Amino acid sequence: MLSLDPRPTTAARATLPTSFPSGAHDAALSEISSILFTSLPRSDQSRKAMQYLRGLLEAPGRKSVRNIAALLGEQVSEQNLHHFISASTWDWVPVRRALVAHWTSSVPPLAWVVQPVIIPKTGRHSVGVDRHFFPTLGQVLNAQRAIGVWAASDGVSVPVNWRLHLPRTWLQDDLRRSQVGIPDGVATQTLSECVVDACLETTRRWRLPVRPMVLDSCEVHAVPIYEKLHAAGMPLLVSVCEEQPLTVADPALPVPGRGRLTAEQIMIMARGLRRPVAAPPHEAGAAPSTRWVAAVRVVAPPAAPGPAPAGERSEALLLGVGEEGGRWPAKLWLTNLAHTPPASLVRLSGLADRVDRDFVDIADRVGIRDFSGRSFGGWHRHVTLASAAHAVVARARSSR
Repeated sequence: MLSLDPRPTTAARATLPTSFPSGAHDAALSEISSILFTSLPRSDQSRKAMQYLRGLLEAPGRKSVRNIAALLGEQVSEQNLHHFISASTWDWVPVRRALVAHWTSSVPPLAWVVQPVIIPKTGRHSVGVDRHFFPTLGQVLNAQRAIGVWAASDGVSVPVNWRLHLPRTWLQDDLRRSQVGIPDGVATQTLSECVVDACLETTRRWRLPVRPMVLDSCEVHAVPIYEKLHAAGMPLLVSVCEEQPLTVADPALPVPGRGRLTAEQIMIMARGLRRPVAAPPHEAGAAPSTRWVAAVRVVAPPAAPGPAPAGERSEALLLGVGEEGGRWPAKLWLTNLAHTPPASLVRLSGLADRVDRDFVDIADRVGIRDFSGRSFGGWHRHVTLASAAHAVVARARSSR
């Protein structure tokens, strides 16, 4: 399950080394640099990008500019490296587009997975930092919030695009905006609106292959996201919380009256409609497992208050999934993939877990959340190069 978990404190990361062996990825680094950095206007920028990539892979501990510069020694000064990331003018978008084009040409994704991420911070000056209450954690954290879009297949996943959610307190303060270089065109958004924009930019504006968009998070409002992306013609599989109100529109599940039920109530009533399907194993070599699945046609309530205009409400499929002998339902999904076999939907839902594992095992180890600067551009350049470092490791693993 994708959650807004502050992963640096998890036991999983604590058991992993914080760097990869020196020289282990030389061939992959050489290959990827000739593809990703053609948009950089100067040769010294391409060289520094390569040096930063190597530092993300090999520097021990936190992937700060200081630690990376210490690893590189006399190759580059800390000041120059800091300027290259935080104050340079090179555009990160062409690098991301080159990364996703390179990755999908060799590892075609089954889906685009959206992952909200917490980036805990101790201070208040890094761009976007604010105090947030996270219901799934039951606590308030001083943190940045980001949205990652990943290209995911059964065995491997790679982050290809990022959005940093900026609270109103940052966007309405001209001095703070100026200090961290937030562009004039960046406007106030909810976290859910940020998710929608990240999805549309990645898939539509970059003209990437049409694949289902998978989102597994109860920290964002699922129905507004589903409605906006469905209206844009995007295939979707979006998790919903147990309390989500829905109206049954399926003759296979007669419901007295016309009142709304929660997603959990609907699936409890649909227990008799469950069918077993084989789910792919989480890891290579593991045995497939059995899931119990039921699907019910539903109509979601309007995202805005008040009755929806006639003809504007579209049906969706509520999918309930549970493990054999386990709690029912264990997971609830809303999808417009009405003609997709249940086994394929379960396979798609498992890609959210694939991304979660790769985040801990690779992305955090190459410092995806370790940017220690303050600027908006610096954050985006850092996560772009950390995504490239993730791709280097993931490609080596998928080639084994």
